[in-house]
Amino acid sequence: MTELLRIIRERKSVRTFDGRPVSAEDREKIEQYIRTIENPFGVPVRFVLLDAGTHGLSSPVLSGESLYIAGIVSKVPHAEEAFGFSFEKLVLYAWSLGIGTTWIGGTMKREAFERAAGLAEGEMMPCVSPLGYPAKRRSLKETMMRKGVGADSRLPVEKIFFDGAWGTALPPEKQAEISDLAEMVRWAPSAVNRQPWRIIVSEHGYHFYEKRDKGYIGEKTGDLQKIDVGIALCHFVMGLEEQGKKPVVTVDNPRSEIPENAEYIATVNI
Repeated sequence: MTELLRIIRERKSVRTFDGRPVSAEDREKIEQYIRTIENPFGVPVRFVLLDAGTHGLSSPVLSGESLYIAGIVSKVPHAEEAFGFSFEKLVLYAWSLGIGTTWIGGTMKREAFERAAGLAEGEMMPCVSPLGYPAKRRSLKETMMRKGVGADSRLPVEKIFFDGAWGTALPPEKQAEISDLAEMVRWAPSAVNRQPWRIIVSEHGYHFYEKRDKGYIGEKTGDLQKIDVGIALCHFVMGLEEQGKKPVVTVDNPRSEIPENAEYIATVNI
């Protein structure tokens, strides 16, 4: 198991924190890291650290948190995919420091967070996350939430990666060629664990699609499932980079036949 795959597999959403504030050293590391975050869509994502006490911020699904990070992006094409890609890089880095996070898009007083983050006209703040050290035990509320969405279950590879055409399962020998990358994609987090990403593998690259469900698009959040695809794309690209490769992400639609509830997002070329 590679180091990146280990981090992805071990990282869990954290809603119960031990109450300790993020150390000055860890906070400085995070502040330095967010200045380096880029995404292949060239859409800047602005990160803002928010002290919960200073701004009176909280969420009913959390306990013990004292610091949040908000992500802000302009309402432009590919904003959601760029946001998911960039925010997930922050999430994985935080976990490597022993800091827990969880994506929050709705269970908060959004107006208070947007005001504290300085949201401007033409921008959106799809999600925020607490930053803190995980408690030794999850609260009962958190345990029940995870059970309710099946947080520890994932679709099999053959339901996600297709061979040349939508719905054609990738054969075992091709699955073996990308086994670590496939696991990284499988274990990407998503809203209510819907796992809306699908990938058609062809001689021209890996084509990422959104398999849409109803109820995941909001005026304040954008398309949450596009954000989820951005997260899965982040895992895939980072996995290739870990292998020493230089993936190139394009948005040249291959015009494959896909279901009505699906939408092309991007292609990864190696």
